[in-house]
Amino acid sequence: MKSVTLDHVTKTFGAARGVEEVDIAIRPGEFFTFLGPSGCGKTTTLRMIAGFYYPTKGEIFFDNRKVTHLQPNKRNIGMVFQNYALFPHMTVFENIAFGLEVRKYPRQTIKEKVEKAQKLVHLDGYGNRKINELSGGQQQRVALARALVIEPDILLLDEPLSNLDAKLREETRLEIKRLQLELGVTTIYVTHDQTEAMSMSDRIMVMNEGVVQQVGTPSDIYNKPVNHFVASFIGESNILEGKIVERQGSTVAVKCGDHFILRGDLNHTATHIDAKNGDTVRLSIRPEAIIESDGHDAVEGEVYLVEFTGMSIHYVVKMGNQLVKVLVINKGGQTFKRGDRISLRFPEESIYFIPF
Repeated sequence: MKSVTLDHVTKTFGAARGVEEVDIAIRPGEFFTFLGPSGCGKTTTLRMIAGFYYPTKGEIFFDNRKVTHLQPNKRNIGMVFQNYALFPHMTVFENIAFGLEVRKYPRQTIKEKVEKAQKLVHLDGYGNRKINELSGGQQQRVALARALVIEPDILLLDEPLSNLDAKLREETRLEIKRLQLELGVTTIYVTHDQTEAMSMSDRIMVMNEGVVQQVGTPSDIYNKPVNHFVASFIGESNILEGKIVERQGSTVAVKCGDHFILRGDLNHTATHIDAKNGDTVRLSIRPEAIIESDGHDAVEGEVYLVEFTGMSIHYVVKMGNQLVKVLVINKGGQTFKRGDRISLRFPEESIYFIPF
């Protein structure tokens, strides 16, 4: 297991910015994910770690060894590409053995290592099959076995599940996490899929337009976004703006639009926010945190849209000139219809302030 450190790494392509000032330290054995929309710089960053690109500025270290300009074949990395990059004219065994052949391992050692890798990814008995005889999920597992058989110090995965259907993606996601935990290899994973990132990662780096927005655990990223982009990109969130109409210590009453007042704590934020009466603030609350309630602190609105998914019910509620998303777990009880009145409570502890 090795640590990976990017020390103020920048990559430009002519006048275009790829990534700027990426400064992170990935711990040995950690499952670390680069998350962001297409074109945000996550694959560029991964390719610099792999050695396919060299940084324009900054340094890359594996443990204390500088690898900034080291060739890819001297970094002892295993990589799984988005399109798997398997050799169609080779068998499963030959594909998995390729890296060992290049390293000139003895034939018996290759046989033992490949068979062990096949067993690890549940492909026992598939060694003589051609790649075009396999399903997408099986091909993905061959690619994973080929990356793992060389016993890499670091495993890099570039959107490896994007070509699979939803059910297979979920199964393979669990398989990758199982293997990573079993082997303890430092793993860096690239995806634009929030569910993959949240369910698999020890920590996540959120990127946008080549710039790191936030680094943290899935819980921190979800519950404590540092800015508007992270709050809106990760999961669903109601991001509301309003004016402070009352302040007592750090507790404020915020009038949102022309219709309702919410109370929250200004200390419930990732960065310091100093605001006074009359100031405009921005707050975030997740749809699942809003509670259907008839209590004294409830706010009434009108159901504008209803989405029934089976496990949950998603409402869009019109509250004056604001639209608020609400998620309710389906317990077989009442389901509101479009046009119904609904009373909602916005718990103070679930309101999170974000800077402009």
